[in-house]
Amino acid sequence: MTASYDTPVVIDRRDGPYGEVVLRRHGALLQIIANGCFLMDTSDGRSERLLVDAAYGALDGRAEPSVLIGGLGVGFSLAHAAADARWGRITVVEREPAVIDWHLDGPLSALSAEAIADPRTEVVEADLLDYVNEISATYDALCLDIDNGPGWTVTEDNDGLYSKAGLASCARALRPGGVLAVWSAQPSPEFEGSLRNAQFQRVRTEEIPVARGVPDVVHLAVRPG
Repeated sequence: MTASYDTPVVIDRRDGPYGEVVLRRHGALLQIIANGCFLMDTSDGRSERLLVDAAYGALDGRAEPSVLIGGLGVGFSLAHAAADARWGRITVVEREPAVIDWHLDGPLSALSAEAIADPRTEVVEADLLDYVNEISATYDALCLDIDNGPGWTVTEDNDGLYSKAGLASCARALRPGGVLAVWSAQPSPEFEGSLRNAQFQRVRTEEIPVARGVPDVVHLAVRPG
């Protein structure tokens, strides 16, 4: 018996360091589910591309800026950054080893193989907050897409990234004038306030229209300097 086109089919399910992660196929789409929470699929990618483009647009025209992408996901942000020759070093931090495996040797490699092979690209398996707290390197842009938004985190420990201390860590990982871009499934005036309280400047929100409901957004902020 073959599965219905409208019935999701699990391709891989693993117990990761932060709970269960699932890759499934739904018709022509691939979907990532974490602890029963839908994260993303391969249906569009507009918002992931805007995340990268908006970060670049908010920079000051510096040559070959480096970018840290928080969350590999289905690979849209990485692929879009790697397709743009203006970016310099591209680092992707992903804490789920299963997601990295699906890109290196699995169904998601069709979306990301060329970008991962790009000599500018480095994929790091780590928790993002731990990574920015431990590194001495700095970046021109941080593009974060690890949750459904600052107020809708995948796991409770992700809350720390959007706290005063977490935003201070992000600022330390940015060069002066560097840009923090955060994807969210809905606007968050509270998070805009948190960014301003963390001394970020030029705080604004860009909307990405969706077919139904509240638009996705990218929160943008610039480190002073």
